[in-house]
Amino acid sequence: MKVIHILASIFCVIALLAVMLISSVDIAVYGNKGYFQKEYQKYGVLKSININEKDLLYVTEEMMSYLKGNRNDLHIKTTIDNKQQEFFNPREIAHMEDVKVLFLKGILIRKIGVVICIAAMLFLTFQNKKQFLLISLKKGMISFIVVVAMLSAIISTNFTKYFILFHKIFFSNNLWILNPDTDRLINIVPEPFFIDTAIRIVAIFFGMIVCVYIICSILLKLGIKKTGV
Repeated sequence: MKVIHILASIFCVIALLAVMLISSVDIAVYGNKGYFQKEYQKYGVLKSININEKDLLYVTEEMMSYLKGNRNDLHIKTTIDNKQQEFFNPREIAHMEDVKVLFLKGILIRKIGVVICIAAMLFLTFQNKKQFLLISLKKGMISFIVVVAMLSAIISTNFTKYFILFHKIFFSNNLWILNPDTDRLINIVPEPFFIDTAIRIVAIFFGMIVCVYIICSILLKLGIKKTGV
């Protein structure tokens, strides 16, 4: 087995996992329009900021469009306390600008990951290393299932601690520290919302990993093998 084949399989596995993880986040927050509505009802968000559901869902839709680069700013006016006013204050807008950067970087990484994954698969296929590719993918999926399970178990012991750590790692300022008395953003997406969303992301990601593992197993059993392992 040549080193280049091993490297290609490693790049393929890492790229595929990155694509699946980012896609899991995408599906979790964008895949079901009713998700935010259910969460808002679950945590009594409408009462906490005195806004009707239709207006809040409009704000949410515009906010999510902004994070994907489909809206230029977060100056969104709506009716709160029976008055027409901007939903987000300057601090919230500044923080969401940072969040948008993360989202767009994630989208870029996913695109690059797709290219790397396809290139590695094609290379190994033309090198008659289909069996090696499938076995590598299976091993990679199994390994990451263990990693995901361990990380999930650790984070579940103190979600707040790791939620704060996440923000300290990915944000270079303290704009993410919001005040529920002055900032509406923290009221519409409180910590329990992020717990639910994290569980949702992990479940989707786990499902994708299992699907890839099963597909690879089926292909191997069907005898998609070439000489040289």
